[in-house]
Amino acid sequence: MQLPELKPDTQGKVRDIFDLGGELLIVATDRISAFDIVLPDPVPYKGEVLTRTSLFWFDLLCDIVPNHLLSADVVDLPGEYAAHADALAGRFMLVRKADVFPVECIVRGYLAGSGWKEYREHGTVCGQELPAGLLESQKLPEPIFTPSTKAAIGDHDENISFERMVEIIGAEHAERLREVALALYKRASEHAAMRGIIIADTKFEFGLIDGEVALVDECLTPDSSRFWPADSYEPGHGQPSFDKQFVRDWLEASGWDKTPPPPELPEDILTITAEKYVEAYEMITDEPFVPEGD
Repeated sequence: MQLPELKPDTQGKVRDIFDLGGELLIVATDRISAFDIVLPDPVPYKGEVLTRTSLFWFDLLCDIVPNHLLSADVVDLPGEYAAHADALAGRFMLVRKADVFPVECIVRGYLAGSGWKEYREHGTVCGQELPAGLLESQKLPEPIFTPSTKAAIGDHDENISFERMVEIIGAEHAERLREVALALYKRASEHAAMRGIIIADTKFEFGLIDGEVALVDECLTPDSSRFWPADSYEPGHGQPSFDKQFVRDWLEASGWDKTPPPPELPEDILTITAEKYVEAYEMITDEPFVPEGD
């Protein structure tokens, strides 16, 4: 998606954010990042998949915690943005403004990624001690809450202890975010399991809207979560995934040193990645993915 005449007020790794005064217009692009660096090649339909996946979860989980969504209907696009309805369709959200907490709320249900690496070395994940003898990709006895800082583009998020989170945002908010994140993960994992997907881990972002904690940004997408197919799950090794782990694996094998500039992604890697994102959406929602935008 290219809209050179529309200049975002803020640009994230994937999303362009337009400040409309009383609300925000968030547009999910087809950009993809890995190792906290934006890659040069877009993944087809990725922005639509992320947005529509988030909309599904916002609806399913809204009884646990409110969210920032106002509308994702093109008829609600204001002013100059309405002229670009065809390009924006399926990949935008009009949302309430929130005072966003400066932490990411990660919930891990399985031993994978950086958690597995730390566990092998220290028997802990983000400083939390776990039973001995766990295998890679093994389900944890209980999901654990592991917050991190929010890094600027190009910097790396830093895992922090719950005590450090308390220092940053206060005990009341920290305890509320932990409670809500674990409840969201539990509900989402149960739904995904019925659809043949394991949610190994995921991250949430929260803010205050009118003084009340609300879920913001994206929710349980292939960008913010580690999705595994349940029918091939086997602890003891890494798992195939529906998320961007496929891209990370290719980059690791390419010999790239994880500093800018990143390498270009081959066409087949982009195509397979797009197919994985779409497959995850279709399994989770039980709906076919039909692109809406240009």
